[in-house]
Amino acid sequence: MSEASLPELSAVEMLRGFAQRRFTPDDVLAACLDRISRWNPTINALTTIDTEGASQQAQASTRRWAKGQPLGRLDGVPIGIKDMQDVRGLPTTHGSPLFRNNLAARDQAIVARLRNSGAVVAAKTNVPEFGAGGNTRNPVWGATCNPFDTRLIVGGSSGGSAAALAADMLPLCTGSDTGGSLRLPASLCGVVGFRPSANVIAHPDRPLGWSAISVLGPMARTMDDLVLMLGCIHGSDLDDPLSAPAAADRFNNIRPTPLARLRVGVSEDFGGLPVDPEIRATFRQRIDLIAPHVASLKEVDLALGDMDRVFDILRAESFLAAFGIGVQRSSDDFPSQVRANVAVGRKMTLDDRAWAHAEQTRILRRFNRLMREVDVILLPTAPVSPFPWTQSFADTIDGQPQDIYYRWLALTYRGSLSGGPSLTLPAGRDASGMPFGLQMLGAIGGDARLLAIGKSLETLFQQDDSTARPRPDFAALKPAPVDPRSIIDSARHADADPTSARTAV
Repeated sequence: MSEASLPELSAVEMLRGFAQRRFTPDDVLAACLDRISRWNPTINALTTIDTEGASQQAQASTRRWAKGQPLGRLDGVPIGIKDMQDVRGLPTTHGSPLFRNNLAARDQAIVARLRNSGAVVAAKTNVPEFGAGGNTRNPVWGATCNPFDTRLIVGGSSGGSAAALAADMLPLCTGSDTGGSLRLPASLCGVVGFRPSANVIAHPDRPLGWSAISVLGPMARTMDDLVLMLGCIHGSDLDDPLSAPAAADRFNNIRPTPLARLRVGVSEDFGGLPVDPEIRATFRQRIDLIAPHVASLKEVDLALGDMDRVFDILRAESFLAAFGIGVQRSSDDFPSQVRANVAVGRKMTLDDRAWAHAEQTRILRRFNRLMREVDVILLPTAPVSPFPWTQSFADTIDGQPQDIYYRWLALTYRGSLSGGPSLTLPAGRDASGMPFGLQMLGAIGGDARLLAIGKSLETLFQQDDSTARPRPDFAALKPAPVDPRSIIDSARHADADPTSARTAV
């Protein structure tokens, strides 16, 4: 096998090659680093690239494989870590000048589990500043460009991870998700992203340990790779009170669910959200493809309550906990997105918080009733096709203005409120030729079941070039008209109405 093709292999194929001694972890890392050197200057998906450290890890893995003694299930597989998660000895900048020189003293729990499985930590992946918003750009590293069209966004906040996967720089990357932070970029870049139930992957560094709104999750190019990675990072931690002990092999034998037995619920707009007509049309085409293969398919009503207000309060609460003191001390050190959420939080009362948690509980119970009638609910992941990354967010969708900068993420953040698992699966391209992601919602605690359904639908989509996972055309890829590393948000320190989509950048 040529070195040039090694980065395109799945993690499963890499591990098979190591076991058969057709190539080594050294070979794979060298090929990935070569690909990174070629394409990262154009796409800007990766921030810190630990060539020396990764090489040492790959050499150690090569020696283990030579002895037939791999350390774990990912031994020798290169991986990217989101630049909001600590890797010992590497910068964790959060995309903020405040943390430009912040070297992590330890591995975050998810990173430690990956190391224990033998994964080669190769690089950090780009994020919006402090992870706020669906456009991956910041004043430290610049913007990440979509590998399918460098003029366009990758989504966020796990945008660097999604772009690195789509460009075959790395086979696996970490993500995190509050309102769609890994599902949105996975959709816009044509890869797989999984938001697990809140108790699956321990998140002991979460500021609000009892809040399930933010979770960690795996990102990959295939379902098999995603499940493999999940099997290495799930587990509990005493510092995360929501995480729950579970069998170590709970995700080891996920087999596709027979489609002929599947009861499918469908929603084009998650209870009446604005969705671009072309996205609706693409979604309907995918549903038409699925319909003949499943036991039943019906529209479901996902108007489960005042979901937007609930999310506004829960999001503001989490931002107030994480950034409130910092913004109070030095507001100008924080971007307007963060200041907007903190300002909203400070206007809220205990009555607001009590109402939000009670309404979220009502939403959960209505969702549970729906899931007794279907096995999975399908809907679009993003309401629009990718737009230029020089534009902060989608301020209008299908003619409807959005009232705050993250409202265009409602198709995903509404799904966060139940606390159950959700998956984004690549399903061909939209009418603009950009990747289209199908979002799947599963029952509370039904993570394994949802992953099994995802495997089945992936197999169905792969049978047709029009619905298979899209691949970038690197022969036609051109650098963005604006250097993604030169972008600095001139509105960052401007006074802004925190509830105005047109000023809260």
